[in-house]
Amino acid sequence: VSEGFKLLEQLLEADPNVKVIVLTGQNDQVNALRAVAMGAYDFLAKPFDLQELLLRVEKLVARAGEGTSTPMPAHYTFGANTVDFGTYEITGQRGLNKRLTQRELLLLRLLIDRAGEVVSREEILQKVWGYDVFPTTRTIDNFIVAFRKYFEANPHEPRHFISIRGVGYTFHA
Repeated sequence: VSEGFKLLEQLLEADPNVKVIVLTGQNDQVNALRAVAMGAYDFLAKPFDLQELLLRVEKLVARAGEGTSTPMPAHYTFGANTVDFGTYEITGQRGLNKRLTQRELLLLRLLIDRAGEVVSREEILQKVWGYDVFPTTRTIDNFIVAFRKYFEANPHEPRHFISIRGVGYTFHA
């Protein structure tokens, strides 16, 4: 595992704009989060479907062609909220200072990385929980409710974390 991180670090040092999809035999959320925090574009745990990998590569190439794909900074600000991806700490509404769990941070990063896009519940479950854990889609809903409490001025009228009924969620800065 550490050799993989060393290689990722070397790749990103050589070219900060390189896009890396990490393929791993370990379905370890800590390492996946670390890889994404270091600058990896995406990750996929084995066993994975070849079509899924090809679609992700296709999407990566398309986004790179648009010139919109840039590495996520260590700190991210939206509205009056800040997220520190290195320390897992947030500053939210009403003076809230909190340290997120690994799953919360991984879900938040996924939504922020895909800002303006609808992320399906199935993709969220696969990327945040992985293949060997089987939470319900209600679990995702509970995380979104928590995000709204942390980050929304009015959690009952969300501006940042929007539900797309029957599909998933979208994030707007």
